[in-house]
Amino acid sequence: MSLERPSPFAAVLETALAWALGALWLAPLLYAVWTAFHPPDFATRFDLFAPLTLDNFRRAWEAAPFARYFLNTVAIVAIVVFAQIVLGTLAAFALARFTFRGRDLVFALILLQLMIAPEILAVANYRTMRAIGAVDTIWGIVLPYLTSAFGIFLLRQTFRTVPQDLEDAARIEGCGTLGVLWRVYVPAARAVYLAYGLVQASWHWNNFLWPLIITNSVETRPLTVGLSVFASVDQGIDWSVITAATLMTSGPLLVAFLVFQRRFVQSFASAGLR
Repeated sequence: MSLERPSPFAAVLETALAWALGALWLAPLLYAVWTAFHPPDFATRFDLFAPLTLDNFRRAWEAAPFARYFLNTVAIVAIVVFAQIVLGTLAAFALARFTFRGRDLVFALILLQLMIAPEILAVANYRTMRAIGAVDTIWGIVLPYLTSAFGIFLLRQTFRTVPQDLEDAARIEGCGTLGVLWRVYVPAARAVYLAYGLVQASWHWNNFLWPLIITNSVETRPLTVGLSVFASVDQGIDWSVITAATLMTSGPLLVAFLVFQRRFVQSFASAGLR
């Protein structure tokens, strides 16, 4: 059965709607870029000949300890992503290749966790962090996220697609269980690791609610919480400085996406095909 081609009018309408949605999505970013690189007098009016300036970034950097916020955020993202990949790999390998009593029940409980939003557990997590003395610490931020049900599920499904013959050949060559995991399964899931790591790094870089709840001081605040404090009404509203600070905090993710955009798409496509 042949598929009918869309009419020229439908194709034009679809293209116009795509461009309109793209412009609508891009408008806040363009406004932030314009305001950040121009004096405050031009924050609410457009002038093609308005002078450019970097003074807004200097004022934002000096007005808050963004260096500390960046350091905290990088540490949080690195710890969480590394722990999720390591623990998720071990759990997924056990669920995919080992046979033990209760394996299906364990996997069902992991799938059940996917239906629970992290915000629902905020109060219980805070009580736990307070009981172990982890409130207002970096570890208090990362401990609830050291494992991921989605990561375990994704890696388990990927590991199940690896042919058993490859594992048998590795064992014949003298590899133990960890050797088989490292030499056979991990390379086979390289695209999945990259796609999953990028998604988790982006999510935890922008995570706001839990760090807001668990942190009280500058020494532990990540960028999202620090930016919200910086942009509060008590600090006064200067859109040029606020947008400059916003670009500083979101800049690393934007640059990474623009530089590695093709690799991002290829990784997600490879992960989806599995």
